[in-house]
Amino acid sequence: MTLPQTMQGVQLVAHGGPEALIWRNDIPVPRPGAGEVLVRVLAAGVNMTDINTRIGWYGAAKSGREGRAAGYAGAMAFPRIQGGDLCGRVVALGAGVTDVAIGARVTCSTCQPEPTADNPLAISVIGSEYDGAFAQYCVVPARYLYDVSASPLSDIEIGAVPCAYGTAFNLISRAAVAVGERVLVTGASGGVGLAAVQLALVRGADVTGQCSLGKSHVVRSPGGDVLDRDAVPKPRHYDVVIDVVGGIGWQDRLESLRPGGRYATSGAVAGPMVTGDLRTVYLNDLTLLGCTNQSREVFAGLVTIINAARIRPVISKTYPLRDIARAQADLAAGTYPGKLVLIPSESDA
Repeated sequence: MTLPQTMQGVQLVAHGGPEALIWRNDIPVPRPGAGEVLVRVLAAGVNMTDINTRIGWYGAAKSGREGRAAGYAGAMAFPRIQGGDLCGRVVALGAGVTDVAIGARVTCSTCQPEPTADNPLAISVIGSEYDGAFAQYCVVPARYLYDVSASPLSDIEIGAVPCAYGTAFNLISRAAVAVGERVLVTGASGGVGLAAVQLALVRGADVTGQCSLGKSHVVRSPGGDVLDRDAVPKPRHYDVVIDVVGGIGWQDRLESLRPGGRYATSGAVAGPMVTGDLRTVYLNDLTLLGCTNQSREVFAGLVTIINAARIRPVISKTYPLRDIARAQADLAAGTYPGKLVLIPSESDA
């Protein structure tokens, strides 16, 4: 196909509020370099990671100072096209790419391992370290792409998968959730939480999702039990806690674990500062797991689940890409359960 010279998209021009997101229709269409692939974006999910990166939240967390210029994995260059969730179609190959086909429908992990001698857990994040899916086209290293052409899931459903389901599957995998185990998932009506509920059920676990009762139908529908968001979990009842909430109630979640239990976290939407009793941890032989780095094997396993359609993301609303600020406001307010997805102009998603 003949590639256009320019495209529509949203550029983040600085850390800040939604005013830092600038809609443009004259962005040059990128060309893939050696080992890279040009993808036409079909759908792109909306995530708290995008908002946190926009406001510089990760930089403050890593440096202890508000306002430090940083993306998810380090210092960030502007302008940047965000968007860590990608479903797209391959339209051009860079030099040396032989294992990706033109026309293939593809997705990729949001957090991509780039180990160094100094940091074996170093990552590169699409939409943070390089331009992502909030535009009509994006360039992705071929080694991170996975073919999902055969999946029965729609473009919009696959566009909701990488960040939320990649994060959730990493949590489930790192916590070694097994058949018959009792699992508590906080924030269970949100993107990552609901993904964790679905994926733990796929593993045969007995899952309880903690969320507001008004959104509990999305947890009950795949087979999970529900605990009200403000309730205190039953002490010494769960084998695993998957926590994306943080904030107050952290100690209660530790106390809800059986001796030898595992606590895994990848988020803190209710607040990153928590208070707990270390005796609960060491006297009960608990294991605490912080889960950001995702191995290639983890995401490859998730792709197998996607291609077999063993899960279906709950999509509450789609938006034109131009309405990104409204979509992010709805996400931050918790207006809808499940996932929100942006559709670029002229997409056939």
